Amino acid sequence: MRTNKKVVLVVDDEEAIREYVRYIIEKEGYTVIEAENGAQALDYFRTFHIDLMLTDLIMPEKEGIETILSLKTDYPDVKIAAMSGVAESETYLRSAGKLGADAVLRKPFEKTKLVEIVNDLMGAEKYAENK
Repeated sequence: MRTNKKVVLVVDDEEAIREYVRYIIEKEGYTVIEAENGAQALDYFRTFHIDLMLTDLIMPEKEGIETILSLKTDYPDVKIAAMSGVAESETYLRSAGKLGADAVLRKPFEKTKLVEIVNDLMGAEKYAENK
């Protein structure tokens, strides 16, 4: 995939979440790829240039924490934002942050918060003053 736009990989086992996030991020001008789980996400990293991964933490096959650890080993500079909405999400999100996620996002989240995190991690100037 060759594109001048920055590429965001959205990883979530819930199709509705992936579609919602895709819609929001594409409106910001980014290219979006979707994966259903961490195993598929890792395959995409071998195929495409990806600038940012937004990943759910609880998924079948390969969950988010495992995926973050694998990616930070193989692609230490990749930007990662972790998402979770399970009852224990604060614990999972804290762990994700300690293990390499650059940002965390508790579901359900506001559209503006998602946009702020994506633009911040992508280095968009319009959010530089919020650092």
